[in-house]
Amino acid sequence: MVEIRDNIATDMSGAGGFGLPQMSEREMFEKLLSSDSDYGDEEPAIAANIGEQMLHMNLVPLNRSFRVRIRDITSKIPAKNIVLVGGGIGHLTAWLLDLWTGDPANPPETPRARPESFRIIEPAGKFGVIIDRLIRRHSAEQWSQILPRPWQEITAETSSWSAAAAALPSSAQPSPLPQPIELIIIDVPEIERPSATIAALDVISPGGFILVKEPEVPTGDVGVPEDGQEPNAAQKKVQSFNQWMDVIRECNVNHSMAFAELSGGTLAVIRRSI
Repeated sequence: MVEIRDNIATDMSGAGGFGLPQMSEREMFEKLLSSDSDYGDEEPAIAANIGEQMLHMNLVPLNRSFRVRIRDITSKIPAKNIVLVGGGIGHLTAWLLDLWTGDPANPPETPRARPESFRIIEPAGKFGVIIDRLIRRHSAEQWSQILPRPWQEITAETSSWSAAAAALPSSAQPSPLPQPIELIIIDVPEIERPSATIAALDVISPGGFILVKEPEVPTGDVGVPEDGQEPNAAQKKVQSFNQWMDVIRECNVNHSMAFAELSGGTLAVIRRSI
C-alpha cells in the first residue's frame, strides 16, 4: 500500500529528471513506490553470503522486502550521486552494487546504468574493511568509496562547504560528499534514524530523495528520566520517535513524503522541495 502525505504542486513538468513530461509529484511517488520492477526478488549471491555472516555475528539484517523495494526505487531514480548511511558489513551495499554492475561471476553483457559516485558512510572501521573488499570485488573503486566517519560530522562539513562554495577558490578542498546529492538511503539502528534523516535533509539537493524505514511507534508508559539520570532504552526510543514526528511535521510543511507498507514495517520516501 502506498500512502502519500505531502505538500504537492499540481504540475511538475519533467520533475525529478524522470523524462516523463507533465508527471505530477503524486504520480512520481506512485511510480517510485509501485511494486513493478525489472528485477526479481531473488537475493544476489554475494548479498546472500553476507546475510549468512550477519546471522553468525548476531546482526539483524534489514527485512528482505525493504532490500527489494529500496533496490527497485533506486533503479527508477536517475541519480548521479548516491549516499548510503549505515554500511554495516555491506549487506545492502551488495544489493545496490549488484543492481549497477551485476554479479562479478557472471557480469551482464551490456553495461548497466550506474551513479557517478556512491558513498557509503560507516564509522566502524572493522566493517569498512569488509565493504572496501566488496567494492573491489565489483570493480567499483573508481566511483564508490567508504567514508569511516560519523554521518552528522560529514553532513556538518558538507553544509559548511556548500555555504562557502561561492567564495572558495578552485583549488580549495572539495566537498566531503560529491554534489549535488540526489539520493540518500538510511540504514542505521532504529533509534538513530530520525537524527540521521534530519542531517540528510540538510545536504540532499532540491528534488532529491531520502529513503528510510519508519521507526516503530513506542508502546506503554516508559516514564521520564530523573534529574541527572541517563534515559533508559525505552525512554530513548520515545525521544527518538518524537524526533521522527518532528521530521514528519517538517516534511508536511516544506517537503513531500510517501509511505509504502511492507512486510516488517513502513518505508518512508522523502522528497526535498525545489
